[in-house]
Amino acid sequence: MKFAVMASGGGTDFQSLIDAVEAGQIDAEICCLIASKPDIYAIERAKKAGIPTEVIQKKSFDNVKAFDQAILTTLKRYSADFVVLAGYLNIVGPQTISAYENKIINIHPALIPSFCGMGMYGSHVHEAVIAYGAKYSGATVHFVNEEADAGPIILQEVVPVLENDTPEDLAARVLETEHKLLPRAVELMAGGRLRVEGRLVKILK
Repeated sequence: MKFAVMASGGGTDFQSLIDAVEAGQIDAEICCLIASKPDIYAIERAKKAGIPTEVIQKKSFDNVKAFDQAILTTLKRYSADFVVLAGYLNIVGPQTISAYENKIINIHPALIPSFCGMGMYGSHVHEAVIAYGAKYSGATVHFVNEEADAGPIILQEVVPVLENDTPEDLAARVLETEHKLLPRAVELMAGGRLRVEGRLVKILK
């Protein structure tokens, strides 16, 4: 099995996948990194691990359809069996979603369906959680569909919100959880142990 990773930032979630593959936890190969910008640290992580990188910037294309097609063409060129979004901040287009139905995994830094959807990414999520006075947040790994953060949920883990938490404090603890949860979900995906039935994702023995 081969999977592609798509990232837009520092790539700590990406690193958790590199480490899990190297440790033998994930029985699959990372075939490429698709970076949304040329200056992100995720690219350095890919270089150190010997993973090919393709930079595909949305602004380089005349329209969203052409951008989507470029991503899909790249995934096919690297023979990706499935895709993992690890801090990828662009919306995945309909051509790619159709070609990889229930084969695109995303990690979100909250407990979906709370604090998710358009505009809810990065620090915005943790700021919203604290402003609302929520007692718990967490991380969610889910399949990607046409609606932002609305695909079937694979795994979730709760992270308590402490009384004096800043968004940065909460973000750091959620990120620790992401680094455990995302490799586990990819391990299950690579092992053929996920079955989607409507909105329910069943984990097979």
